[in-house]
Amino acid sequence: MAPLPHSPSSGGSPRSLKRSSSGSEWSAVVQRNIKSSLLLLLLLSAAFAFSILYSSRGLTVGTTASSGETLTQRPLHVALDVSRRMPGDVEAPGDNNVSPEQDISLPSANSSSSAAAAAPNTAYEQNAGQSVQLEEKCDISRGKWVREPNGPVYTNLTCPMLPDFKNCQKFGKDPGHLFWRWQPDGCELPRFSPERFLDVVRGKRLAFIGDSLARNQMDSLLCLLSQAETPTEVHTDAFDKFGTWHFPAHDFTLMVMWTEFYAHAVPVAGADGKPTASFNIHLDRLGAEWTSRLPGLDYAVISGGNWFFRVNYLWEGGRRVGCVNCGRDANLTDVGVPYAVRRVVRAAVEGIAQCRDCKSSLVTFLRTYSPDHFEHGSWFSGGTCDRKAPLEEGEVSMGSIGWELRRVQSEEVRRVRRSSGGKRFGVLDVTKAMMMRADGHPGAHFDSRWMRNGSDCLHWCLPGPVDMWNGVLLQRLAEISPPSTAR
Repeated sequence: MAPLPHSPSSGGSPRSLKRSSSGSEWSAVVQRNIKSSLLLLLLLSAAFAFSILYSSRGLTVGTTASSGETLTQRPLHVALDVSRRMPGDVEAPGDNNVSPEQDISLPSANSSSSAAAAAPNTAYEQNAGQSVQLEEKCDISRGKWVREPNGPVYTNLTCPMLPDFKNCQKFGKDPGHLFWRWQPDGCELPRFSPERFLDVVRGKRLAFIGDSLARNQMDSLLCLLSQAETPTEVHTDAFDKFGTWHFPAHDFTLMVMWTEFYAHAVPVAGADGKPTASFNIHLDRLGAEWTSRLPGLDYAVISGGNWFFRVNYLWEGGRRVGCVNCGRDANLTDVGVPYAVRRVVRAAVEGIAQCRDCKSSLVTFLRTYSPDHFEHGSWFSGGTCDRKAPLEEGEVSMGSIGWELRRVQSEEVRRVRRSSGGKRFGVLDVTKAMMMRADGHPGAHFDSRWMRNGSDCLHWCLPGPVDMWNGVLLQRLAEISPPSTAR
């Protein structure tokens, strides 16, 4: 807009100016100013209307404000959704489009906490959440194993805390499985840097929560980080199921917490009164052993699924409501492994989301299903896993139940994100990568004092393919950490 003419020194208004030869010039100036003002007003109105339309795209209106319901913002794009499909992939369900399979009743906390969890924390999503819930720069879940001439970050000789039953080289395994790295499609997964990981988690507490494969990942991380700093063992229980280590130079605490099912489970007693291999799994009650240790954590990595491949019984409301792998057991419905896994995963992530004593900044990652590779039998029936190199993609079974379990786990993480009340959830999607590593298990190469006349084609050698899980974890932690600590 052109500036208005200055008033004369006498202080008179423009209307008191003498009509002279300059009068027509003044009139032209005024007309130009009026036109400019109208044009500016039109532009401002258009910008205001556009901003209203743009901001309303992310809102859904359930009813008017007078009904007591408020506008809710759609969740940000999930960080770990995949753009190309693998077996078991599904589209993320919409806010109002929950499939019948997902519509499963679950135990809830008291009504006030449930209501709080149901309402998205809009302020969190728009501010702190944006650094976490943005889409990945690269989809690490898809890729291939390529040769790595440099070998692993550590060896069985440089990790003093490596357990004998994972020390495959000590017991004669061919070292060929050590010289591979995971190459994601379209990007790089950097070589693991112990120094960088410790910088990212400085002053934090991280726990692996799950079964013996969670312990497998924790042992891997201990070995990796010990190349930069030797940890102090703070506590390990008599059964090696709960443990704590501390890295004093970085004030980083690493923990492992045992749970087979997340839910409270009790071994089924046999006719002789002794525990059998089966469990009574209480779907409406989480295990207190791990949930009581959640407060104080900054990061939690949960995992599981393998303990469902046995006869188990599902309980809810004080009665048996179904079973898994129970065959023709009278009066019970075999609900299948994926259904049972969905139920306990949902209970676990909802329990974490509703944890009142947990840090509001708690970040939880679910590590997806890791398969076994038994051939010609199982643990004690002649099963082997003697491959010398990763499987080719065409050798991986597209009908494996592992894909279904991966899908179930990923869906439940997406689901809890929409009602997490501010806590953050992600996925460490390692299923495809591990489907291809039939060469990375101990097989018969372990301390026989741990298991006699058996073959272990479920757990992973150290060092070995399992180290890749912590590379993915580092990548995710770096993405959500402040730039000063993620370098």
